[in-house]
Amino acid sequence: MAGQPGRPLRRRLQARVFRVLNVPMRALLGLPVATPAGQRLMLVSFTGRKTGRAYRQPVSYVADGPDLLTPGGGRWTLNLEGGAPVRLRLRGRDVTARPELIRDPGEVGRLLERMMAANPGLRVFVGIPRGPGGDLDPAGVAAAVQHGFRIVRWHLGPAPAAASARGSG
Repeated sequence: MAGQPGRPLRRRLQARVFRVLNVPMRALLGLPVATPAGQRLMLVSFTGRKTGRAYRQPVSYVADGPDLLTPGGGRWTLNLEGGAPVRLRLRGRDVTARPELIRDPGEVGRLLERMMAANPGLRVFVGIPRGPGGDLDPAGVAAAVQHGFRIVRWHLGPAPAAASARGSG
């Protein structure tokens, strides 16, 4: 990948592995029944901002009260700008969700800690180093955010009528 000289080899290899694994995961997560994989993974359907193509992206998630949280380490999150509702395939059902992109490094670090406590496997995929005290390294979090890492907070359900009426006037 000559166009990404600053991207570490580990991340480039991880991206290649996910490209291959995403094919069967799309089929598995798209089934009309809940599967064991659906306990931590869901399928996000969105339209490409430049191409207009329909995409289905398998992503991990962690419940956070009525919302879901997803680590957004790829460019796919750019398609979520603006917070337009998207379709999620969650535990064998289609649901509507409004994405909120979290960019503040302090909030990203706080939410990542919460997510990794609920799903320790995320530590392998997120790859942000830990400081001497065991917490995520703030400089590592800030660097990740600077390079496009986001947390996606998914607000389940359609947009509230009052909020959409306020935004249109």
